[in-house]
Amino acid sequence: MRLEHSYAIDLQWTGNRGSGTSGYKDYGRDHVISAEGKHPLEGSADRAFFGDRDRWNPEELLLAALAQCHMLSYLAEAARAGVVVVGYTDAATGTMEQTANGGGHFTEATLHPRVTVADPAQRELAAALHKPASEKCFIAASVNFPVHHEPELLTLA
Repeated sequence: MRLEHSYAIDLQWTGNRGSGTSGYKDYGRDHVISAEGKHPLEGSADRAFFGDRDRWNPEELLLAALAQCHMLSYLAEAARAGVVVVGYTDAATGTMEQTANGGGHFTEATLHPRVTVADPAQRELAAALHKPASEKCFIAASVNFPVHHEPELLTLA
């Protein structure tokens, strides 16, 4: 059985400073991403590409999507395995390599999930759940670069 899910967003460029794209430095990279029923997300390019550092850039959003997807997959695996997770944070990092033609690509990403479990006896099981969570993460399965995991497990007691 094949299940498909569809997603839709709207993107509006808001960076026209009056002369459009008349020159590479003459236009803003600001844009707004929206979806039905959600708050708008203000985006721009990375500062290195003349973007606004106060707005989200596509590279950060890709890294955020990887971290979110792994977390959600991990929490589902924990629930199925009877592991009670009471805290979860991540400080994800990624590396993008620019190419000579002005393009580029991510070469790797590393997730640093910090998971707190209620029962100290479940530390090993909780640590092992990162592997199946990674295998089930839709976003990680869709990228063409390695996504590494360096988890840290904590307990309440």
